[in-house]
Amino acid sequence: MPIAKLDDCEIYYEEHGQGFPVIMVAGLGGVGTYWHPQVEPFAKSFRVIVHDHRGTGKSSKSKITYSLEQMTRDTLGLMDALGIEKAHLVGHSTGGAIGQILAIEHPKRVAKIVMCSAWTKADGFFRLCFEIRRELLLKSGAAAYVKATPLFLYPSWWIRDNIKQLEAHSTVYGANPDVEIINSRIDALLNFDWSDRLAEIKHEVLVMGVRNDHLTPAYFSEEIARKIAGAQLVVMDDGGHAASQTLPEEFNKHVLAFLKP
Repeated sequence: MPIAKLDDCEIYYEEHGQGFPVIMVAGLGGVGTYWHPQVEPFAKSFRVIVHDHRGTGKSSKSKITYSLEQMTRDTLGLMDALGIEKAHLVGHSTGGAIGQILAIEHPKRVAKIVMCSAWTKADGFFRLCFEIRRELLLKSGAAAYVKATPLFLYPSWWIRDNIKQLEAHSTVYGANPDVEIINSRIDALLNFDWSDRLAEIKHEVLVMGVRNDHLTPAYFSEEIARKIAGAQLVVMDDGGHAASQTLPEEFNKHVLAFLKP
């Protein structure tokens, strides 16, 4: 099992393909398997790295105070462990927030950046969504929390057509998710706010939103694109928060066109 040993934790990762490295960073669920629909198409042109965030999946279940800054340090630690000086970054939701911090604080470590269904800072809607999810997590447990997650991530038609798959296993959370860790990771999202520094980003950036994303609405993507000079904005009409899973062909087309030289 490929494990990168960082100073205070172990990070599970997978590599696919050859070429310039592309690090794909998942959202709150944190597991690299989220990117299953992207791995094979992207590995035809790139060295693709996916990983389980600390606290999720097969990585160390550290009982720490989680933050986006800490998650960014872990991402850099993984790059260092794999000998990657510079990479493209494709970040979904929480991964898009990590991309913002990397671009601002460590600009030489990232090449092109894709921020999918990301956000600037928690507003009233965002906060309400996550406080509801937190209440379910703390009062009903991890299993109920995971069961309810598709309602926030996927459009109704996709849930209808994939209900048996969703009932069998989660594509967003690994086995045995920890309530305390999830709760701390929710705090990390609610505390994140680098919006005043987005104008410092000088990289080539693709910002992707989705019209029917009811967790990080498209207005967040539009705001990010306004704040980053020269950023490209693509807003898909359908697909929900996890459009990379629900409409992978359309998602992959946009991202690959942006990343390829």
